[in-house]
Amino acid sequence: MSESRPVLGITMGDPAGVGPEIAVKALGHKELYDICRPVIIGDAGVIKDAVRITGLPFTVNAAERVDVAGFQYGCIDVYDLENVDMKKLEYGKVSAMAGNAAFEAVRKVIGLAMDREIDATVTGPINKEAINLAGHHYSGHTEIYAHFTDTRDYTMMLADNDLRVVHVSTHVSLREACDRVKKDRVLKVIKLASDACRRMGIGEPRIGVAGLNPHAGENGLFGREEIDEIAPAVREAVASGINAEGPLPPDSIFSKAKGGWYDIVVAMYHDQGHIPLKLSGLRWNEETGRWNTNGVNITLGLPIIRTSVDHGTAFDKAGLNEASEASLVSSMEYAVRLAENRNIRL
Repeated sequence: MSESRPVLGITMGDPAGVGPEIAVKALGHKELYDICRPVIIGDAGVIKDAVRITGLPFTVNAAERVDVAGFQYGCIDVYDLENVDMKKLEYGKVSAMAGNAAFEAVRKVIGLAMDREIDATVTGPINKEAINLAGHHYSGHTEIYAHFTDTRDYTMMLADNDLRVVHVSTHVSLREACDRVKKDRVLKVIKLASDACRRMGIGEPRIGVAGLNPHAGENGLFGREEIDEIAPAVREAVASGINAEGPLPPDSIFSKAKGGWYDIVVAMYHDQGHIPLKLSGLRWNEETGRWNTNGVNITLGLPIIRTSVDHGTAFDKAGLNEASEASLVSSMEYAVRLAENRNIRL
């Protein structure tokens, strides 16, 4: 594209949740227009109502193509899918209509990125129940992206500033997560973590690999996954030139990463990685008198860039102008950072 600022496609998320509100609030940060050209993918009527809810003095430009967007602060560009009946939309309620609108926004933004009409995608929060009610049977954003980009080897990365975590498995039962700790998968995730860090400008990333069991198995006393699967993957990664260390006790590796010992941690399953990152990203906002979530979710291994807020639809806050846009702003900044160097596949 002739303009140096990357074009970001931002999905509105579930229209009955806080996604539209935080999208409008995020685009109230004028400095974001200095680093990117944002366009919301969704329903223009929903975004107009979000402008009303937030009380921000913005207009909405309903565009039928990305190339007719103006990208000017104060006028929010919306790639209008026209798929929400505002008379039927109820904030804070799960519905098939809202689930379908959220899903179609995700599918459209993936298509735009695959066709190189946008440089990166940023997703607002969706509701899995609503999406499934609409007949789209996926367990989350990551699986939708994997399906529509025909990607097999992928993983989720969470980030809060310089604390980063990638996962060997995500949306599966704990029993299945244990079964998925295999050498080849652990090695693949270590490599994805290394590539992601280099793309973010970290020349020699230091990777800490967590164990699965308490105390990383205590030399087989509490399980053999560390001995049979994780340690061999770490050794092979090191032999290939990656600076990886592990398996390390899960109860101490994240505090070490927070202290700067590692640039990224490879976690073995969903909650092992999510709990410390969500705790780290929780911040008290003195101005609003509320707690805000500030984490970013990034899908690695895709042929396109995808970042996302690290929180849900917050139906209890929808329509009330109470939700914070902090996580979405961080997600947009991460997307810009990744778009600046496309040489490494994510």
